[in-house]
Parts: sequence; structure tokens; C-alpha cells
Amino acid sequence: MDKVKELLARVQAGTLGIDEAVSELKWAPYEDLGFARVDTHRKLRTGVPEVIYCAGKTPEQVVGITERLYERHGAVMGTRVTPEQFEAVTQRFPHAVLHQPARILEVRAEPRPELPPDSPYVLVVSAGTSDQPVAEEAAVTTEILGSRVKRLYDCGVAGLHRLLGSRDLLDGARVLIVVAGMEGALPSVVGGLVEQPVIAVPTSIGYGASFNGLAALLGMLNSCASGLAVVNIDNGFNAGYFAHLICRL
Repeated sequence: MDKVKELLARVQAGTLGIDEAVSELKWAPYEDLGFARVDTHRKLRTGVPEVIYCAGKTPEQVVGITERLYERHGAVMGTRVTPEQFEAVTQRFPHAVLHQPARILEVRAEPRPELPPDSPYVLVVSAGTSDQPVAEEAAVTTEILGSRVKRLYDCGVAGLHRLLGSRDLLDGARVLIVVAGMEGALPSVVGGLVEQPVIAVPTSIGYGASFNGLAALLGMLNSCASGLAVVNIDNGFNAGYFAHLICRL
């Protein structure tokens, strides 16, 4: 956004032609760090800055990308952060926060703006306590992006009364994220109880025949409940991102 404002100011001042400004916007939408091309214009295009997927990156690479995004946006989010990566980031940004068990890194120049208590909320529902890391990845992602979140954890189908006792929470949500492993039945149950969109997240939790989440994924894809969307196994981030897009409409 700063780059765009700078170009517009130069056009207004007459020091930069319109064609030259268009060329700069078209051909310089990222910063090449050698090991990464940081998409500094993503917020301009999509409304959300680039999020760092930290898995597989060295601590030094995570720090380098964090620095560029922080300079441009004053707020950085990274997913699947390791302790070594977080320690390296804190050497440069002592105020960085690591959200556990979500494994999400957050660095902000200013605190998150507080949302009105009556603003629409995303309800994150998990089947079991073992699903909590993925559920928290979804919840924290949604919060960092700017939507209000409520949580309803450990209410799987083996004890369905735990879910049914929270009907007000279910009915009041703008959109629901339902996280489950094993056979992945909970999203179908929730989808049959509410009129709002439901985002189903299969997790890799379960015994051998769950095939590291494949059984839950296939169960959710074959759900007979309408209004159900399914993301990839353990992909709480994408569920939170999608829920935020729906919630802000």
C-alpha cells in the first residue's frame, strides 16, 4: 500500500508519468530476497497480506521474510512455526507472539483493534481434545485476520449431548468451523442442525484405519448434510481464512 501511495503522489506531482506508474505496479509486485519473492502487494489485491508458511524454511529465511512484511504492513502472521524459528524471530522482534498449540507466529506494530461485542462471530467446534491444535490454528487465524471467534471444544459424537447443550452458540454464529478426526462425523451432525455455512476440517487424529486423516476427509466429502465445505487434512489455516471471508461479507 505504501508503494502505491508513493507512486500516486509522484504522478500527482508530475514527476512520474501514468504509463510508467502502471508499469511499476505491473512488474514490481514483489521483493526478491533471493530465497523468496515476497508478495508485498497481496493485501492490495486480496485485502490480506501474505502469510508465511514456515514449515521447511530455515530460521534465517523466516526472519528475512518477516522483516519485509513487517516493513510493509506492520503486521505479520506465520503458520507452522518451530521453536527454533520463533526464537530467531524474537531476536529481531522481541514483541513477537507464538500462539500455542496453533503454532502461529504473530508480530504487530500495534495491538489488534478490539471488535464490538455484538459483531458477527465464527464458532470453532472440535470433536476431541486431540483435535485442539488444528482447531486453534483455525481460531487464531480467524482472530488475527480480524473476525471475532468463539470456541466449543471436546463435543464429539461419542457424547453428543455436549454439543446439543450449546445450541445458542451454534445458532448465533455467522459461520462454523468443525474440526474432527477418527471417522469425521461431527461436521455432518452440525450441518444438519444449523442454517449457516459449515467448514469441515479433517484431522490426522485416529487409529490405524483412519489413515492419518484420510478416513475423516472422505467421510466429510461424502457428507449428506447440505451447506458443508471441506478443506484439506489438518488445514486449520485455510478454514480460518475462509471463515473470515464469509464473516466479513
